[in-house]
Order: sequence, then C-alpha cells, then structure tokens
Amino acid sequence: MRKRGFEIVSSFAGEGIVLPQRKTRSSAGYDIAAAAEVTLPPGRVTLVPTGLKAYMCPDEVLIVSIRSSIALHHALMLANGIGVIDADYYGNDENEGHIQIAVMNLGKAPVVLAKGERIAQGVFSRYLLTDDDDAAGKRFGGFGSTGRSG
Repeated sequence: MRKRGFEIVSSFAGEGIVLPQRKTRSSAGYDIAAAAEVTLPPGRVTLVPTGLKAYMCPDEVLIVSIRSSIALHHALMLANGIGVIDADYYGNDENEGHIQIAVMNLGKAPVVLAKGERIAQGVFSRYLLTDDDDAAGKRFGGFGSTGRSG
C-alpha cells in the first residue's frame, strides 16, 4: 500500500521532471525544482510550476518552504511564508493537485529560475485535531478551494 510520495502531473508527462529527493540521510525536506524556466519580476509574486503532485495519508500534510540558499542568494521568499498541501489536494478536479510555488522577488532586479533548479523543499508531517473537530467538507478545486462548495 502506498503511503506518501510524489508523482508527475499529466500535463508535464514526458517533460523531464525529476521527482523530489532528500539529499542526505538526516534531511527532513525533499528538494522541489522548477518545472520550467520562470522569470520573477522584482516586487511581484509569481507562480512557479513544479509539475508535481503529492499523495499522502489522510492525517498528513506536505509543508513547503523556500530553500534557504535561494532565499539568501536571490532575495526570494514564499508569498505566504509556507505552503500547506493537504492530502485531498491530490487529484482534485481543477488542477490534478499540481503543486505550484508562489514566490515573491524582494530584490530590485528580475530573477530567472532555470528549469530543474531546486527552489523549495517539502516536509511530510502528521497533524493533530481538536476534540470538537467535525470537518466533513469535500474539496472541489485547486488553489483557494478549502471551504468552497462545488
């Protein structure tokens, strides 16, 4: 039985997308790369496609953060600080669960990210629920769809 991992979304099949990997035995994060060359204008938020989707157990989440070297060397940050990829984002009807990274360029010049450049890292984690949790909704789309009805 599959528990968690990454797959390539169908729109990027055959595009040379590499599945994320940890680089050392003690690394928590899986390096996530840009699926295409993207230019990030200064002072703007740009969605960077990864060509990936992530599957996991229902009580897990994929936390995505910017790689520290990208942040330091290029003055980039995630627009929302961290990304939260819910288990039910996988395979959604709107975008198949395609993980796109919302990156803010804090610098004064455009930054070009090359296809295959590692820009973020993802950490799978379990989460806890409150005693009175009764969430029963169903996801009906991609970005911003939590709580939206179909």
